[in-house]
Amino acid sequence: MPRQGSILVIDDEEIMREILETLLTREGYAVRLAASGAEGIEFAKSVPFDAAIVDVMMPGMDGMAALQELKKIDDELPVLMITAFASVENAIAAMKRGAFDYITKPFKNDEVLVVVRNAVERRQLMAENTALRQNLQAQAHTFAGIIGHSPKMKQVFDLIIQAAPSRSTILITGESGTGKELVARAIHTHSSRPDRAFVTVNSGNLPPELLESTLFGHVKGAFTGAVYPKKGLCDMADKGTIFFDEIGNIPVETQGKLLRVIQEREFMRLGGMETIKVDVRIIAATNCDLKQMVEAGRFREDLYYRLHVINIFLPPLRQRKDDIPVLAHHFLQKYGQENSKPALELTPEALDLLTEYHWPGNVRELENVIERAVVLTSGSRIGTDLIPDHVRTAPAFQIPKFVVPPEGISFKDVITNVEKRLIESTLEAAGGVQKRAAELLGIKPTTLNEMIKRYEIGVRRGRKGGGGDEEGGGSSKARHTASTPELTRE
Repeated sequence: MPRQGSILVIDDEEIMREILETLLTREGYAVRLAASGAEGIEFAKSVPFDAAIVDVMMPGMDGMAALQELKKIDDELPVLMITAFASVENAIAAMKRGAFDYITKPFKNDEVLVVVRNAVERRQLMAENTALRQNLQAQAHTFAGIIGHSPKMKQVFDLIIQAAPSRSTILITGESGTGKELVARAIHTHSSRPDRAFVTVNSGNLPPELLESTLFGHVKGAFTGAVYPKKGLCDMADKGTIFFDEIGNIPVETQGKLLRVIQEREFMRLGGMETIKVDVRIIAATNCDLKQMVEAGRFREDLYYRLHVINIFLPPLRQRKDDIPVLAHHFLQKYGQENSKPALELTPEALDLLTEYHWPGNVRELENVIERAVVLTSGSRIGTDLIPDHVRTAPAFQIPKFVVPPEGISFKDVITNVEKRLIESTLEAAGGVQKRAAELLGIKPTTLNEMIKRYEIGVRRGRKGGGGDEEGGGSSKARHTASTPELTRE
């Protein structure tokens, strides 16, 4: 089992140390045992830990004193206090002094594991944010770790700079793989709270009750299996930033409670009656058209407008092809170092293929293609043979060169004709699937649909070869011939 984290256990009772060691080791944690507060403090001075479990009642240096010393060594170390049920007030006092949570004796194994997992995740989140800030400082040639120098990306960078210092809610829109979470992290890093937690919520993977418990926590007895009270991600994000990834997937019944967090900065735990105040910066992202979801009754209109205070649109990679070479070079360096293959380069032909491809999976797909090529190459140059078939064989549109006849031509008619033929050919290549055709053309599906209606184009599914690639086929050819001035091709 892979290592999940390192835990320091400080307890004067040998049987308790053995129980915790067995339980945590079985889950993949590395465990260090200390029989006294003083011994535990010495361990903490020499080795970093992801969490500490400390008994409140110990001879000599008790749990309260050990907590204070641990916080002096590492202020961000999550410390869990073990206390007898009758002494819960001691644990509460410890939490006021900086303890992360507490465990009451006798405890259930599952309770301990959940609390420890929450503590380690909190520690790892803080470590990730620290590492991100260090990485951004080391890569000053990029903007907040986002690679791109195209005009569209410079507009994104300007928006981040303007919006980050405010408390306003931000909605990041764009296709999958464009880097929405990276933009959210950049906003957090450039905000007034970069040293606080950045918490990501994967919005659509849980049923409503479990999602609400994850977000807001729950009280004991809130539902079957809720044998202990639990804090949620909103607690974890207090004074920091909470990022809702793919917010369009949040169930309608949970959207109202999220609206309250945005409007009032408060919530109630699942099954609870107490109102809890939080200070969180909210950033959301989606690859869906939330406006259409509102019209379909699948997303609350009031929540949509609360989220849509500042919108940052991330353009798809096919709309910023100038960034493809620099991104490809970045990923070559990254995976070359990881695979001990430095000084790799792309052949001009391979780079041309990457630049011309439409990248429906965006930056994430480009990264995967480069990683694959790096792993498979046996030399220092990556050629077209290491580029996947679907990239090498993707249809590319080339504008034909024309010679204008002496009598002249109608520019408007020619452009209209070329546009119509391009749409028909692309629909043929996409098997009649309009969404796929829109991706190939780099336009929105709604825009393509309007153009299909305007030009009265019939969608033909699954045809191969034949008329679509020449003059549009059948009656279309007749219409083209009648409406288009005769042109001479070079």
